[in-house]
Amino acid sequence: MPPEAPDYPALCAEVRRAGLEPRGGLLAEAGEGLSAEAVWLLLLGAVGGSLWPAFATAPEAQDGAPDPLDRWSRRVVEGLAARLGARALYPFGGPPYRPFLRWARRAEGLSPSPLGMLMHPRHGLWHAYRGALAFAAVPAGWEAEAPLPSPCRSCAARPCLSTCPVGAFSAAGYDVAACRRHLARPEGADCLTGGCRARRACPQAPELRYAAEQAEFHMRAFLGARTP
Repeated sequence: MPPEAPDYPALCAEVRRAGLEPRGGLLAEAGEGLSAEAVWLLLLGAVGGSLWPAFATAPEAQDGAPDPLDRWSRRVVEGLAARLGARALYPFGGPPYRPFLRWARRAEGLSPSPLGMLMHPRHGLWHAYRGALAFAAVPAGWEAEAPLPSPCRSCAARPCLSTCPVGAFSAAGYDVAACRRHLARPEGADCLTGGCRARRACPQAPELRYAAEQAEFHMRAFLGARTP
């Protein structure tokens, strides 16, 4: 039998010591591909540039091998799982893929922005998920978060939809091919090195926007990513 999970504040403190942010908890549901012992999930990720100092100085960021952030995430989350008596889960490495976006909406009451990314009432579009821990019991001190209204509801201007240089975002969805073509051309240098211009146009939580080094890392990873 796995060890009893620490209380919720202790769990959050352990996650932060590892370089990640606790991104909310939720009760497991049937049909999500989890074992019968998985009763409660704690999502792990980042807010703004919170994980960058730990990742940027890690061996995975320096060795030149593919998928450095995924490999770092696996090492860190596996370590947390071993120490805390949990099972490690990831949003990458599929197919099949875990329903992290559905979990995020339940854990923190989030809803999609016009860009398709989940909008957080406090963090805006500057947050991410890198893994989850599945526990056999609900930790003491945890309470489900009440949903908060999305800032997108009161944003009449919606600059995120009018700022993309190639109009990759529209009511029809996200034109991934047009975005990647733009990033690969000289005229796409601002988006490639500074981060997605449409994402930067969002007025919510500008203080959490990625620094240049982190923004370029993510954009180059996106540009070089394998597509199905």
